[in-house]
Amino acid sequence: MTKFIAAAIQMDSQDDKSANLAVAEGYIREAAARGARLVVLPETMNYIGRDIAGEAEPIPLGPTFQKMAGLARELDIWLEAGSIYESNPEDPSRPFNTTFLIRPDGTLAAKYAKLHPFDVVLPNGVTSRESDRVCPGNALASADTELGKLGLAICYDVRFGEIFRLMALDGAKIFAVPANFTVNTGKDHWETLVRARAIENECYVIAPNQMGKKPRFTAYGNSLIVDPWGTVIARASEKPGVITAEIDLEYVTKVRQSTFTLDNRRPDVYRLEKR
Repeated sequence: MTKFIAAAIQMDSQDDKSANLAVAEGYIREAAARGARLVVLPETMNYIGRDIAGEAEPIPLGPTFQKMAGLARELDIWLEAGSIYESNPEDPSRPFNTTFLIRPDGTLAAKYAKLHPFDVVLPNGVTSRESDRVCPGNALASADTELGKLGLAICYDVRFGEIFRLMALDGAKIFAVPANFTVNTGKDHWETLVRARAIENECYVIAPNQMGKKPRFTAYGNSLIVDPWGTVIARASEKPGVITAEIDLEYVTKVRQSTFTLDNRRPDVYRLEKR
């Protein structure tokens, strides 16, 4: 399948997991009704609150995965279910922040635990140390699908271009980047970073974001779908909802055959000489 509709879902998730999942289900059904074959939800879509360890679940045996798998199977869609807090048997107090891709038959195609915790000191003095609460993952992940190869990343990962280049070199043509970006960083960096990852790798980027006031910050919203030329082809309004855009894998090939960013790399000289 070289052309299909993809959807990004913008949410204002809070600390009521049942309510969040009900909202997500409604938007997933709306996306499927609008013809989406691939649906991507935002980061920590099922719970944003103080008790992340208490709300962590196993994947794929937990209730959130099972609910999402049932929807993927019923609606015959590929569902990239944003991320949830995944149980960590070795350190239950620090769950993983994990995204997962579900096939239309309801089985797990791939999962990825966020590599880069959001450990920053912002210009306004706000400090975040996600690593105090969340255990980082230790491996990249992508999945071969009938819709093309899909590379997985989460939120703060978008600042680390190396991982996207590696996935593109491995054949990825689409990146899914569920996020919960802050207003403070999002207003200056979000669109620039998402478009840069698309341009430098000549890939589509589907980037659904959280919005609204959270326990630790206000989320930026502005969910995006960006094409391989770096053009924003869908953008969310300032409210929760569904955005859709056509993904054309032949356009990926066309862009790659015009700018040759991947082909013109010089890994033979990519090293710093000691002086």
